Amino acid sequence: MTYLTNFHAIEEYIKSGKSSYVLLVAKAGPRAQEIISRALVMKIKIERTGTASLDRLAPGHKGIALQVEGESLLDTADLASFLDSLGNRRTALVVILDEITDPHNYGAILRSCDQFGVDLVVTRTRRSARNTDIVTATSSGVSAWMPVAEVPNLSRALQELKDAGFWIHGADMSGSPVYQSDLSGRVALILGSEGAGISRLLLEQCDTLIAIPSKGKIDSLNVSVAAGVLLYEVLRQNDTIKPPHNLTVSK
Repeated sequence: MTYLTNFHAIEEYIKSGKSSYVLLVAKAGPRAQEIISRALVMKIKIERTGTASLDRLAPGHKGIALQVEGESLLDTADLASFLDSLGNRRTALVVILDEITDPHNYGAILRSCDQFGVDLVVTRTRRSARNTDIVTATSSGVSAWMPVAEVPNLSRALQELKDAGFWIHGADMSGSPVYQSDLSGRVALILGSEGAGISRLLLEQCDTLIAIPSKGKIDSLNVSVAAGVLLYEVLRQNDTIKPPHNLTVSK
């Protein structure tokens, strides 16, 4: 059993409409009342409980908590089914997380994936961050919506992506500047672990390595920050970001 306490995360999971959720209410301020109203509309079960009881179940709560059955809070997906569903689509974007173990980074990456139009996130079944209340809070509830496929073997998953016409791009400091790389079409972006980066076996399967040029005094960006920069560049190259109508862009 998992208990969500972040208001944004609770709202997003309620909006996802899964009836197995239970909203536990100890005390309800104005913000909590808004969430309760949405839960009523979505026909989510609501149970009143004492503050002491909620303290025990969901430390850090703000008067309410969402009880979720099962271990995973992710919108689980299947890689093979996803690839079958692409049909003749020319562009698609997949992010592969190679042993991202920090739940704050994991949640922040999921949020960037949502903002920049990622179709699927692929992680290893083991040695990756578990989807805890930290992940849901850091992602502001995006974890309720972003499809995630957990696979036992990332190397095999990369080969399946290649067979489906994806180019594999690894984020690595030794790579070419990202703005000089062709990131159009079907793109799979690998992000490595916070300490060791992309594992050797996966590096060998990359078609290209890409890097973010910087002028800082330390040697790298946080992986979640790097994810946002790289994903924006993918969208820019695929011409899916348009300038505001009142903005003049010189050529």
